[in-house]
Amino acid sequence: MSRRPMNAIGRSAWRRDGVAKVTGAETYASDVVLPRMWHARVLRSPYAHARIESIDTSGAEALGAVCLTFADVPKVKYNERIVSTPPYLYRDRYVLADKARHVGEAIAAVAAPTEALAERALRALKVEYEVLEPLVEPARAMRPGAEPIHATVRLADAEVPIEGNIAVARTIELGDVGAGFAEAAVVLEREYVTSRIYHAQMETKSVVCRPEPDGGITVWPTTQSIHNTRQLLGEIYGLPLHKVNVKRVAIGGTFGSSIQMNSVIPICVGLALKARRPVKLVTTREEDLYDHVRYQTTIGLRLGVTRDGRLTAGHMRVLADIGGHNIQAYPLLSVMAGWWASLYRLPAMKYEGRAVYTNKTPSCAMQGFGNPQVSFAVESLMDELAEALAMDPIEFKLRNYVGLGGTFWGQGPSVQSIIRSDGAPELLRVGAEKIGWSARPAAGSATGRYRRGVGMARGFHTSSAGAPKPGEVIDYTGALVKINEDGSVDVVHAMMDHGGGTLDAIAKIVAEELGVPADRVGISPVDTRTTVYDVVTHATRGVYAGGAAAQRAARRAKAILLDYATRVLGIEADALVIEPDAALGQGVIHCPAVPDKRITVGALAKLCQTNSWGSIAAVESLRPVHCPPAFVTYFVEVEVDTETGAVTTTRAAIGSDCGTVVNPDLARGQLEGGLSKGAGYALYEDARWDAESGELLSRGFWIDSKVPAMSESPPLAGLETFFATTWEPTGPFGAKGIGEAATNPCAAAYANALANALGIRFRELPITPEKILAALQAAR
Repeated sequence: MSRRPMNAIGRSAWRRDGVAKVTGAETYASDVVLPRMWHARVLRSPYAHARIESIDTSGAEALGAVCLTFADVPKVKYNERIVSTPPYLYRDRYVLADKARHVGEAIAAVAAPTEALAERALRALKVEYEVLEPLVEPARAMRPGAEPIHATVRLADAEVPIEGNIAVARTIELGDVGAGFAEAAVVLEREYVTSRIYHAQMETKSVVCRPEPDGGITVWPTTQSIHNTRQLLGEIYGLPLHKVNVKRVAIGGTFGSSIQMNSVIPICVGLALKARRPVKLVTTREEDLYDHVRYQTTIGLRLGVTRDGRLTAGHMRVLADIGGHNIQAYPLLSVMAGWWASLYRLPAMKYEGRAVYTNKTPSCAMQGFGNPQVSFAVESLMDELAEALAMDPIEFKLRNYVGLGGTFWGQGPSVQSIIRSDGAPELLRVGAEKIGWSARPAAGSATGRYRRGVGMARGFHTSSAGAPKPGEVIDYTGALVKINEDGSVDVVHAMMDHGGGTLDAIAKIVAEELGVPADRVGISPVDTRTTVYDVVTHATRGVYAGGAAAQRAARRAKAILLDYATRVLGIEADALVIEPDAALGQGVIHCPAVPDKRITVGALAKLCQTNSWGSIAAVESLRPVHCPPAFVTYFVEVEVDTETGAVTTTRAAIGSDCGTVVNPDLARGQLEGGLSKGAGYALYEDARWDAESGELLSRGFWIDSKVPAMSESPPLAGLETFFATTWEPTGPFGAKGIGEAATNPCAAAYANALANALGIRFRELPITPEKILAALQAAR
């Protein structure tokens, strides 16, 4: 695709949903109100591990409530995340539990005419449990003779046994690892531990379901995929998909927590079908805290390097705590291998991953899906190797990184493509200049109470899960573009916008392709009946994949438009161009060589109607065949109070290679948000469980679950964001992703900055004041 001056792309503009959101007029699932609607509540297990002996619903039914238990739901095992292909989709969940596998597991549900009555009915339910030993830590869960958390799970069409509570395992080996380590002059081996943190998105999970007269259902859910939600509901309740309609409603952020069909959605559907009336189910913050977390991992990493700084071999061992259900453990192990293989060139590598069931909240994707964990380990050890070699870490990393022309594993070994755009060297050069890298202190040389240090880390995320041939991951999307009779444009797209402006960016891409003013392009309200399939908004694929599908649909619609213009103007279509005219508020079709031959898009579209030529519209279904890496670099300066252990971020320079920047303001917001979430992961956040009871130590209260506040952000004067000047040849107008990449290297940058300030390496997240003080005391 050739470069040309652009009118909509690259310019900051008001978001189409901005006014609705800041005025409270936007509609979320919890805002939906329907006639005759009842309200639902869910009974959740107080025990981490227990058999359910009996449930007495008579008290709740006496109050007029409708009740739902395991006896009432279809006996269909499912996996709520249907992004993996069937041979890799492990299914272990029912709509309501046959056995409690974590505190907060849904055991039963009630619906009643009011919220107050639903709460009374919930408290009237009587459950008898056989309490089992909670297997809270992986080591306890894997010990011989431990109670199986799941005896079997469903894989394809068979029940497969689970041994030692190991849900899945994966080994990948390339090259001769033994020979590679033998060649190395320096070999370092370290262990890194990351934490299970809550997503902390603004909106909890909500759903409204209305049974329809034809036996179907209409659903308004909190979700990242309306089509996958539709398919799962059809599978569970035996409904043909034409009778399942899922509406797209706004979501208040997810950070990956709704990549799966949320567990409350099929519960609400079951209640609505039984009650034969609309039902709304909204979870509390405490319920949500027990519903999903990031994967906790222990990563053993060994790397070998020659004296001149060339990596020779690597060995990574991953142990992932997945909690009580397997939402996506097999793809997690796959992508963690891929993130590692794609960071630095390794002539020989061995990867061993295990995912273990425990009696804790189920883990799921969160901003990077294993990438922050891998980046923390690899970037920390690369920094330490550079120190051992007396090399500048930037020079060392540039000598070994996977860049232009290299092979990138976008979603594990089955999703690979060649890197065609690479801004990593530019990001490292500019970031180093902005932070004053060459003037940073020697590691551990600072003295006094307050000690400053500078750290850097680099990373990336994939832009989609596209690959030249189908792999273990489903990835395709679609869009419909229609030019209206006044020259305005409707974009009909199933993709979900998490709140970062994905749909706004897609509208700008369509405006650019058609040559119409950006404010003449609208995003249509949609559902699963009016859209073609989109897999899910994940893998930083919104602009790259969703935008590309919309661009192709717009290009086809433009071809129809220009064909009609040829009839009217008598000029060949190849000689015509369409450009926006701000004064007219229209796209204008004209021939530069024949200036008097021109017509507005609106006038031509109206002629198509009055002459009965037909609508100007096109639909596209697109499977990406590439997954370009969106590179990011972090440079942070911290100040450590050695008397309290408190860490202050004094300066940060964050750079992104996202190809063409579609909306600069929103892209900068992604990087600033990435710093906030990344700093929380590095320094503050830790959802901790009682080892004996399996309860959250916070008991589900957010006030005891620390996340970064404004006071913990660097001052605006000390925060710089910048972009590489790259063009992705496979992306829409040269664009690729940014979202998840914006936070992936952050924790490693903080760990390296603290090593520079204190001369001490921290290998366990979060790096809290208590850990810093303990390390300082040990060093003394």
